[in-house]
Amino acid sequence: MSGTHERAGVALSSLDSPVLDGDPATKGDLVDYLDAVADRMLPVLARRPLTVTRVRPGQEPFVQKNLPKYTPDWVDSTTIRSQTGREVRYALCDDRRTLLWFANQRAVEYHPGLFTVDDHAATQLVLDLDPPEGAGFDAVVAVAHLVREALGALHAAVKTSGSKGVHIVVPLVPTGWEDAAAATRALAARAAALDPTIATTAFVKEEREGKVFVDSTRSGGATVVAAYSPRVRPGLPVSFPLEWSELDSASPGDFTIATAPALLADRPTWTELLPEPQTLPADVVAEGHEIPVARVQAMHEGKRRKREARQQR
Repeated sequence: MSGTHERAGVALSSLDSPVLDGDPATKGDLVDYLDAVADRMLPVLARRPLTVTRVRPGQEPFVQKNLPKYTPDWVDSTTIRSQTGREVRYALCDDRRTLLWFANQRAVEYHPGLFTVDDHAATQLVLDLDPPEGAGFDAVVAVAHLVREALGALHAAVKTSGSKGVHIVVPLVPTGWEDAAAATRALAARAAALDPTIATTAFVKEEREGKVFVDSTRSGGATVVAAYSPRVRPGLPVSFPLEWSELDSASPGDFTIATAPALLADRPTWTELLPEPQTLPADVVAEGHEIPVARVQAMHEGKRRKREARQQR
């Protein structure tokens, strides 16, 4: 497929080129995959500020938040002021043409915000489970069941991360940023407390002691990789939605851009698997406000250790 082709009004080029150096998947394979899952993926991205990870030939992958100047004028966008005061023009990927344009730009990963531009408040609570080096997927599954138990009356959907972990997502009625972040911390702590021999909320990797990390930092301006999004990994695995009953027998390596389209046939979509938006229990929010923010706590702990090291010299 050399030369330039057109699909949905988007000029597609260099479709025979590999997406990753040394990997058989081509840019054409990436385009075909994203087109095949567009009907499922677009509702996940709709109205959410989008960050992508792109891979140019012979270069390291890079994260793109701000749309480049050459972006077509038909790509919808929203401008958000960052914490540093910089204005960032994010894409809103609401239609097939925009998704194909991103595919042609060699955008492999799609990370929407946890809010929509219509709400300006948290609409998702996400717990990201990250296994320790060398652990099997069964370790992540065991902790996923702890999280589900810790959720109590809250209902969640689960998907593979497209790497080694899973994402557990609780849809929310629009909720204040601080309350949503607090609830995420509380639920992570409750899950880890159910079995501290296999789960931890330790932000510093060296302190996790070979346990699965229950990451509570996906809140506020953070993003999470979208359901169906490929990942910049060998074979281009994808973040694959699962039913809870399937989790124990799932193998993340089975879900790639080559295999996922056929596996998705006759399956419910991610938006169908997601429960209705919920209100956070007041006790969970209150508990979370008493728990320090993981990154801030780790930063202070790092400074404390450096002070102690200097004093011991």
